[in-house]
Amino acid sequence: MTQLQMLADVALAMLLGSVIGLERELARKAAGLRTHMLLAGAAAMLVEGARGLLDQFVLPGVSSLVRFVPIPVVTAVVTAVGFLGAGTIIRQRDMERVEGLTTAASMLFAATVGASAALRQYWLAPGATLLALGTLRVLRLVEEKFRTRQRPPAAPSGDSRP
Repeated sequence: MTQLQMLADVALAMLLGSVIGLERELARKAAGLRTHMLLAGAAAMLVEGARGLLDQFVLPGVSSLVRFVPIPVVTAVVTAVGFLGAGTIIRQRDMERVEGLTTAASMLFAATVGASAALRQYWLAPGATLLALGTLRVLRLVEEKFRTRQRPPAAPSGDSRP
């Protein structure tokens, strides 16, 4: 595997992360386009880097016995994204309202899309990106429609005397 192939996988991850990030940007959320692109790219680069280390440092006579196991790398990515995601979550003083959970989840999702791209899951990574976009954009419209139907009618304004 060449570094150019690795770079292409990182670029794909960033492109797919940008789709999720653009939706968050359009929704005016704290973590938007650049954040999601960098998260997806970083996850891909960590997975590719671990694979590259194995290729570079395993002795040729032993390499058939050693295999690349991406699970510890993916676990590290999830841990790192957890810290970033925690920074986007805000609990209001009344403690009844929490904001940023969806953005934190989308950041984790973007990182996993990046890892999938690096693992050369060329159907899974773009397909999951489309699923995320549908979840974030389409379901928001459904939620808004549902909320407007649940709201009580507004009280008439002004003087209500006959």
